[in-house]
Amino acid sequence: MPTHAPSPEGQRPEGRVVLDAGDISRALVRIAHEILERNKGAEDLLLLGLHTRGVPLAHRIAANIAQVEGTTVATGSLDVTMYRDDLRSNPTRTPHRTEVPSGGIDGKTVVLVDDVLYSGRTIRAALDALSDLGRPAVVRLAVLVDRGHRESPIRADHVGKNLPTARSERVSLRLRETDGEDEVTIR
Repeated sequence: MPTHAPSPEGQRPEGRVVLDAGDISRALVRIAHEILERNKGAEDLLLLGLHTRGVPLAHRIAANIAQVEGTTVATGSLDVTMYRDDLRSNPTRTPHRTEVPSGGIDGKTVVLVDDVLYSGRTIRAALDALSDLGRPAVVRLAVLVDRGHRESPIRADHVGKNLPTARSERVSLRLRETDGEDEVTIR
């Protein structure tokens, strides 16, 4: 069962709305403040969004940090397609581009940003991908939604919303950058 169901542009997923645009915005502001507090400021901080919806979330968190700190936070993207352990069963994934700021990741506090945390397999793949890029000082994880059901000993350091779900339920996240509106639904 996928962690979330992407919805085609212009189509609204069915289900109950659990986070609307305001809820998402408030959660991202809170996550930005938590990251700053834990890091004791924005120094040596790098946000890497996981494709697809983690990338715009990372940029929004960076914008929130910039408002608080008055400084730009390095932001990039990380593609984990070739590091996934389910490529044989799902080979039709489209690879994306990994973009790391010119300063690299060595010695940085890297915050991986993802949309929905479910089994932990995507994050395990992200850690593998990250190790090929360099050696950060610290790696942390920020997610908008944690729905439980971990298969690996992975937990998020910063969570927008803990959303206990049944394995049979589907969590759908829509963002204005990719889908035209912000909302999280469950069905």
